[in-house]
Amino acid sequence: MTPLISHSLVMLVGVLLAWLGGELLVRGTVGVARWAGWPASIVGATIAAFGTSSPELMVGIQSALAGTPQISLGDVLGSNIANVSLVLALPLLMYRMTPERASVRRDFTAALAVPLLIAIVAWDGKLARAEGWLLLAAFAVWLAVLVLHARKNRITRTEPGPPSPARPLLLTLGGLVLLIISAKAVVSGGVGVAHALGWSTFIVGAVVVALATSTPELATTIVSIARGHHDVGVGTIIGSNIFNGWLIAGIVMVISPFTISFAEILPSLVLGVLTILAIWPGKNGDIGRPRGVLLLSLYAVYLAWSLAQAQDAG
Repeated sequence: MTPLISHSLVMLVGVLLAWLGGELLVRGTVGVARWAGWPASIVGATIAAFGTSSPELMVGIQSALAGTPQISLGDVLGSNIANVSLVLALPLLMYRMTPERASVRRDFTAALAVPLLIAIVAWDGKLARAEGWLLLAAFAVWLAVLVLHARKNRITRTEPGPPSPARPLLLTLGGLVLLIISAKAVVSGGVGVAHALGWSTFIVGAVVVALATSTPELATTIVSIARGHHDVGVGTIIGSNIFNGWLIAGIVMVISPFTISFAEILPSLVLGVLTILAIWPGKNGDIGRPRGVLLLSLYAVYLAWSLAQAQDAG
């Protein structure tokens, strides 16, 4: 069996585990939301988002400790593009989405600020430890606002939920474990396929690893939206982008400050802003199906621009 085929099979196993993990995670998070009296969007933006961002976290810590944090930044920025312009675009082609209004004001705004803040700290090409702490502080503020909103909402919510959180928590934990295992398999297989094809380190980080680490978001989002839980699906994507851009990038910069070419990350920053603007709900609060076509077009632009930058750098 050739290395290309063996790594492809590892990726396939990871994808199958991701779909099973996504199914369990959606069932569990919706149950937790009903029991706690929290909006599903908040559980999606926290528990589900953290679980689906675990691959990026592992890649970030491993690359920082190995002295190659640039790969992690490429993975984080590339994953954020893939999360919206690919992962969210696919179900949008089939379903119209209506996210919670409060989450649009709070989470969409934070997600839009992610690439803008990274652009500010990376403008001089130096990502220092202090700037990593700045990203972590921004994440802490967003998380505090989220918790305050959840507490306030729980006081006014009267909808009954499950009598015990035990079963939803077990389902959530099982889903997270499967997603973590699937992420390792997909990342390992994806990097192996890229190396077998002779692709560059930049493409491995910003495109291949980014696509691989977005597999859990894809599985969770499609399962949740297909079941009618739009807030979980959209909340997971938006929350995952915030986790990636502020928490994970901040941790990497604190562990291992590094330098980067601003021109190299410019495609990810520009498309990061455009993709969030492309899913901003209209006046009726909906995200219509035509947005899916627009997002896929933006992803094609991102790939073409990134490949051109990589060739120029080479």
